[in-house]
Amino acid sequence: MHQYQTSSAPSASTTEAHDADLHAHNLTDWQQEYDQLSGGHFYGRIDEIALDGLQIFREHTRQALRQQCNVWPDAIWRGIAAQPADCRINGLDVGGQQIMCRPGACDFELVTPDNFDIYGLVIRTDALLSAAENEELDLRGLSLHEHPRLNIPEETMAQVRRLLANLVNPDTPGLHQRLQRHLILSTLLDLLKQETPARRPATSYAHRKAVVDKVKAWMEINQDAPVSMTELCELTHVSRRTLQYSFESILGISPLKFLRTARLNQVRRALSHPENHGRPVSSIAADWGFWHPGQFGQDYKKLFGEMPSETVSRGELIF
Repeated sequence: MHQYQTSSAPSASTTEAHDADLHAHNLTDWQQEYDQLSGGHFYGRIDEIALDGLQIFREHTRQALRQQCNVWPDAIWRGIAAQPADCRINGLDVGGQQIMCRPGACDFELVTPDNFDIYGLVIRTDALLSAAENEELDLRGLSLHEHPRLNIPEETMAQVRRLLANLVNPDTPGLHQRLQRHLILSTLLDLLKQETPARRPATSYAHRKAVVDKVKAWMEINQDAPVSMTELCELTHVSRRTLQYSFESILGISPLKFLRTARLNQVRRALSHPENHGRPVSSIAADWGFWHPGQFGQDYKKLFGEMPSETVSRGELIF
């Protein structure tokens, strides 16, 4: 993961990438790691505007992803799907009239579908508090950690989507930086005035997420170990049915597919890492539990749309 590097210089930029993790690192000042979940060639694009203490962007991703994210410190992030879509934040479904919210320097996880577009607004906490004070809006007691999903009235959501679409569209005539800043702050304050916490998740959510988190932790220290549903059930002390439901409700995929795609994404990162240049592909694959080169090659191409050798020959560095 990259270190934070913040800048107050205003800028507008567009970046494109054909690798999910390379794309993740194109968003300014975020710490991110993306795993591709659906099969096929990846394409991602970010249209971004950075102002003093403010950042807005539109991100497009062609393939379904599991995104591990962390926004810059002392900031607040609001995420708004460009259209209603089947996405999750920390294992919670995000409704069509809901936005996502996380404070800076706080790890969170998104699971997003194919062909997904999302708007992001990030603002330094002190800038938001100052703007709220000018509008006589009291933000004391605002709990950003407690509510990752917030409800927004339908009309307000539509207005915000239209405004953000115009602001980040590269074909839109440029606005004066002060006007851009005013529009973004006004948008954030309007959201704060109208948003309400989403209904608390079912009591079973914490247990299902704990099951998933335990398997994730196991994978991190057993990266090359063979695995079966029986072993995962013994590890988590739940039935096969509960294990399956926990993963499908939190991540939208089965536990075995999660482990396979997570390991394949790790192999892809390793293939592009400079320290592995010259190592046989089969050796790198074995580091992550893929012992049969033929089957590994088929699984790799099915997920990424290319053979491992093509990834190596292209030589994209994603670190």
